[in-house]
Amino acid sequence: MKIKIKTEILPIILVIVSILASFYFFANFPEQVPTHWNWQGQPDDWSGKTFAAFFFPALILGMYLLFIFLPKIDPRKERYEEFKKTYHRFKNVFILFFTILYFTASLSAIGWNVRMEWIMPIIIGLLFIFIGNYLSKLKPNYFIGIRTPWTLANEEVWNKSHRFGGKIFALLGLFMAYSPLLPREVGPWVIIGPILAGILLIMVYSYLIYVKIEKKS
Repeated sequence: MKIKIKTEILPIILVIVSILASFYFFANFPEQVPTHWNWQGQPDDWSGKTFAAFFFPALILGMYLLFIFLPKIDPRKERYEEFKKTYHRFKNVFILFFTILYFTASLSAIGWNVRMEWIMPIIIGLLFIFIGNYLSKLKPNYFIGIRTPWTLANEEVWNKSHRFGGKIFALLGLFMAYSPLLPREVGPWVIIGPILAGILLIMVYSYLIYVKIEKKS
């Protein structure tokens, strides 16, 4: 899969912006920076300013390089050409997602009035919706998609599992995006529970489809 300038402009800009912003945030962060928030949007974990300023930009850069590198070492590298547009979309959206997370958390740390209990579920929900919409366009590979023993063993199982999984991810994303409207006292398990159930349901579905197809053959 060839790399072209037009496919790399957005992620490269995001990487550069996050790196440049890290020096600004480092200069303005307090010594202890909140890096995790509870269900009510209250900080419950902190890190030093150096880690808080530079970890996410390093992670974003590493993730971008990983997206560039993985198709070159995948044993099924020839399949990437079949879904290259979708692969680039995944790359761009994941880089954008972590960049937004970085800026959201950092702006909150320097005193901006950022409602983390609203923003975090919404952007995670939008990420899930994106995954749900594009999951079915992925072709068999070893690095991106629903990679169970049964989807990797049979392309029909892969295709059916990704169509089914796409619907599950989209539903989970909608639920996540609207979760800030839920009462605060319900707790995080009202979100974590459906996500775990959805993942388990996808795995069970891929197994059952595999067994059904194997019986026919």
